[in-house]
Amino acid sequence: MTNAQVTLVQLDNYGPWTVTPEPRREADLQTLQSRLYADLSQFLGTRDGYAFFTRFDNMIAVTNGIDRADHRRLQESLRNRYPVTVSLGIGSGANPTDALVDATAHLQAAGSAQDAERREVLAGDPIAEAERADDDVRIAHFDVNDATGKYTDELDAFSTFVRIEQGYAALMRTLHDEHDGLAFFVGGDNVIALVPDLARDTYADVIERVRDDADMSLKVGVGAGRTATDAGMAAKHALEVCREEGTTVEGV
Repeated sequence: MTNAQVTLVQLDNYGPWTVTPEPRREADLQTLQSRLYADLSQFLGTRDGYAFFTRFDNMIAVTNGIDRADHRRLQESLRNRYPVTVSLGIGSGANPTDALVDATAHLQAAGSAQDAERREVLAGDPIAEAERADDDVRIAHFDVNDATGKYTDELDAFSTFVRIEQGYAALMRTLHDEHDGLAFFVGGDNVIALVPDLARDTYADVIERVRDDADMSLKVGVGAGRTATDAGMAAKHALEVCREEGTTVEGV
């Protein structure tokens, strides 16, 4: 069983802000979103967390080991750098989906994402140190087999993008709907997933499902650790074993 801690990062009143007092330039909004995500990722990364951009106005982070004080420091840091603020919901659970549902419920109870009065909410509690274990976090790092040869060097750039996104969508749905995992596209042909404790055969079944649904072949390295960084690095090393040995699933 995993002991996932997830933080939902939600920009306060962001939708109305983008059109007040009049619609803002899209290039400026995209720049703000990408820079804010970069600062969020760096802040959490120095504390062994992972951040994923999802929709940019809502971002999801794996924050095992990051306490309320650091969450407050994050809010202060972003407030000082940007014209928008963020609210944070901290959730935990026996699997990643339950943890995110818990984190989301905390923010929804505090008010709408477009409530002009809701500012810098910090709701929910981190996992107590006494309840943490060295295998709380499980990360699965998926990689497309020969993406360069099959797609990048054969198709135009947008067609390649479509094929990769279709494979990601199939993987994301399968892990979330059937196995309580959260999968995130992280660029290139890579997907990182926060997962519960799954068997090797389950990963093989997931990969087969993606092959059937999206005609895409994957491999995966899986790692466990006390923090996202610990688990993620173990997953990366397991993925390297897949590449070296020509195997499909390593680390479980």
